[in-house]
Amino acid sequence: MKDTSRKFLKNTWYAAALSTDVTDSLFKRRLLDTPVVMYRRSDGSPVALHDRCPHRFAPLSMGKKKDDCVVCPYHGLAFNSEGKCTHNPHGGGHIPAKAEVKSYPLMEKYGFIWIWMGDKPADPALLPDYSLLDNGHPNALAHTYMKRPCNYELITDNVMDLSHIDHLHGEIITTRGQLSPQIPKVKDENNEVAVRWEWEQTPPMMIFNDFLPKPGQPAAHFVEVTWSHPSHIQLTVGATQDGVVMDYDSTVSQYDLHTCTPETEYSTHYFFATRRNHNVEDAEFNKIKIEGMHGAFEDEDGPILDAVQDQMETNDFLALDPVLISSDAGPVRVRRILKSMIEQESA
Repeated sequence: MKDTSRKFLKNTWYAAALSTDVTDSLFKRRLLDTPVVMYRRSDGSPVALHDRCPHRFAPLSMGKKKDDCVVCPYHGLAFNSEGKCTHNPHGGGHIPAKAEVKSYPLMEKYGFIWIWMGDKPADPALLPDYSLLDNGHPNALAHTYMKRPCNYELITDNVMDLSHIDHLHGEIITTRGQLSPQIPKVKDENNEVAVRWEWEQTPPMMIFNDFLPKPGQPAAHFVEVTWSHPSHIQLTVGATQDGVVMDYDSTVSQYDLHTCTPETEYSTHYFFATRRNHNVEDAEFNKIKIEGMHGAFEDEDGPILDAVQDQMETNDFLALDPVLISSDAGPVRVRRILKSMIEQESA
């Protein structure tokens, strides 16, 4: 197995799949440069194994599921959900002591299956609380997934620095030029980084305008993004015309979870969930929101990030000595914290 310890933080939780992705069938995905096969046991609980038979290294995902085991397609060795070989059809059935594959701890929460790929015991307490996703009308919640050929930290940078939205994105989320001139408020506590902007604009952001008491009239807005290791970002954005506290519960708002899992050093699985507190019963509105998310990322953010990766080649971002501006405060802190955590884990 390729040693990825110096590239990625490993003793932590990553999103491995949407809950809906993993069924009774074998589902393969490369995570942290490691091939993984996932499936569900007969009781519905998910399983993740290293997707490589220890005999001739055939991908187990090319085999078949039998009961709660995976049968290798090449020579028929069977492995249970703990990774132990339970059947060898050769040589009188003798099972070699080394006939096992790594099994990865999983948690299923918030519409995702989370995987722990480190060598320390999995700690459920290290997965942040995203329970806001679980609270509310089911039609006001949506999940999706995309993949991008760039390093996962570039996507983290992109979400932590929202000053780009007036320059890169279209009318639906424009701030009418109000965001870029601001110096955002940045908090750094307990290895979490939060960045917050507040502004007023006329008309309000298109995503909120029709749900405010006075569409088209001035509205106060806020957006706050909070990063937790290794690559989870909570984003809350809202608008109000009532002069109330600027938070999710007091404004017309939406709460998003952006979480990235490296496929390789230069390709990324990008998972997204969104919850809103307005127009909550409209399931069709969910579809429109997810289509908008895909359009914004795949047509606008994505091509830029791919081009940035091409320009950087295999160099580290900070090693290239970039020119830094006020909006980089949050993303740069995130990069430095993550780098320090990876170095400490690898020491």
